[in-house]
Amino acid sequence: MSQEHHSRRGLLKSAVAASTFGTIAMATPGDAFAAGPGTDGMAGLRAGIDTVLRRAVDAREVPGVVAMAATDRGVFYEGTFGTRNLASGPMMTPDTVFRIASMTKAVTSVAAMQLVEQGKLRLDDPVPNIDPALGTPQVLEGFDASGAPRLRAARRPITLKHLLTHTAGFSYEQWDANTTRYVKATGMPSTSTGKIASLRMPLAFDPGERWEYGVNIDWVGLLVEAASGQKLDAYFREHIFGPLGMKDTGFATTPEQRARQVSVHQRQADGSLEPQPLETQFTPEFWAGGGGLYSTATDYMAFLQALLHEGSFNGARILRPETVALMGRNHVGDIEAGILKTTNPQRSVDVDFFPGASLKWGLGYMINAQAGPNGRSAGSLTWAGIFNTHYWIDPVRRVTGLIMTQVLPFGDPQTMTLYGQFERAVYDYLRAA
Repeated sequence: MSQEHHSRRGLLKSAVAASTFGTIAMATPGDAFAAGPGTDGMAGLRAGIDTVLRRAVDAREVPGVVAMAATDRGVFYEGTFGTRNLASGPMMTPDTVFRIASMTKAVTSVAAMQLVEQGKLRLDDPVPNIDPALGTPQVLEGFDASGAPRLRAARRPITLKHLLTHTAGFSYEQWDANTTRYVKATGMPSTSTGKIASLRMPLAFDPGERWEYGVNIDWVGLLVEAASGQKLDAYFREHIFGPLGMKDTGFATTPEQRARQVSVHQRQADGSLEPQPLETQFTPEFWAGGGGLYSTATDYMAFLQALLHEGSFNGARILRPETVALMGRNHVGDIEAGILKTTNPQRSVDVDFFPGASLKWGLGYMINAQAGPNGRSAGSLTWAGIFNTHYWIDPVRRVTGLIMTQVLPFGDPQTMTLYGQFERAVYDYLRAA
């Protein structure tokens, strides 16, 4: 199959990096910068980024990719390469639909902060008692000799800030062995079932004591519904997607959107990629504010640009500037964040985006406390979806980027290498421009 591509307004970079787990490996600049920032040099940058992305696709390191980058002056790169399905195609296009999974979390966090602005939710108060799992939480202390869970009451209440920063104590099965054991011991449904009961897990620790990635933002989504009086899909459409023109983003796809959807590809033991059938769609008991959205690169870039522009984009304001600034600050103090240890290698490898670096958490995303290896500034914001869609926002350099594919496991080393190469390309372009 020929690997055609679309590319608009570009940048570049070429690099080689190695990784054995989920790390944004350091990339190195390529020869395309030798010509400098003149007309020929900028054409070289555009050709260079195309080469980086095409090479990864041609080598089947990823089946296909859509990448975009923007400064506060607008989008300066958009490229699509490869195919939506290695077995059957068709080719990637700018309007290709992705399952963005945990990139949903930033959207739900924005919705919650809109309600904080209105006084309908409070960051530091105990959350409204919409469910016993929030109002009277239990902590899992371990298991007795028979394998039964040992629980006790939490020592302090859960706040919205705990939930937004993943310090409430909630967890995910694929990154917590005790939660996996608890689910098996109790018959609690998996989060993939879409049942609210799947969120009613005990805490791994008392609220505020440490960081662990979990179902926190699903609970935030339910709090948004309770505080606003709207279902989460309707709230998002009215207060975020509609104002920003995000017409292809939602919790369910139309038949036309599904025809543009990418297949998830599972990495095999020999390094090859095996396309999986599209997921079976169903109506869940709750809309998953922690991971349920479908979107396109174009739509999500509009959302990222709104955050880059202090809450306003194309005439629509979704947050006050001071709220955006608050969301981007460290809200976990001395607690370290962002490292994931897998219990299910098919779903995720061990993940540490910046080994040895201090990682913090704001009100919706991870913060790298030091400058990243490929150009992002200290204080940049980032997160991702389990199918390896990734974004970052650099408030210092006034740049945001995203790179989207659909590959498992999360943190797939080949995909992370390409992510690092793309990021380096963005900053090399900015230096040359």
